[in-house]
Amino acid sequence: MQRLKTRPQFQAALAGGTVSRTAHFALHRLSLVQPEDTSLAQTEKNGPAPSSEQALFGLFDVWLGAMVPKRWARRAVTRNAIKRQIYNVSEHFVDRLPVAAHVVRLRTTFDRKQFISATSEPLKLAVREELLQLFERAVRQEVRS
Repeated sequence: MQRLKTRPQFQAALAGGTVSRTAHFALHRLSLVQPEDTSLAQTEKNGPAPSSEQALFGLFDVWLGAMVPKRWARRAVTRNAIKRQIYNVSEHFVDRLPVAAHVVRLRTTFDRKQFISATSEPLKLAVREELLQLFERAVRQEVRS
């Protein structure tokens, strides 16, 4: 699994559309197509240029990025803990996810009255359970497609 690093990569993946949603998270996906063989014979032909989105992702692999806006998680400790959970949970689904660029986006805040500590175990557990639901729904939707 590759990680999204640049702003254009994140923007392209977000533009791909939402494939799964939970109460706090959304999963966006931009499908990638297998690049054709670039042999000498191929380069002499005039063909369609690769899409700009495709050019952002050098490898034909599963790409993942995590967006945890400060608007929804004020403390850096909380943002980092949520991002770690996103990457850890996604490792369990890497073989079941399609070759595409994925972005997991936090779309609303976790109640600070319920989760008082910035990195409490109940918060980590709640985030993990919801991420498992998010990825399960995305995988199930992919199987139906």
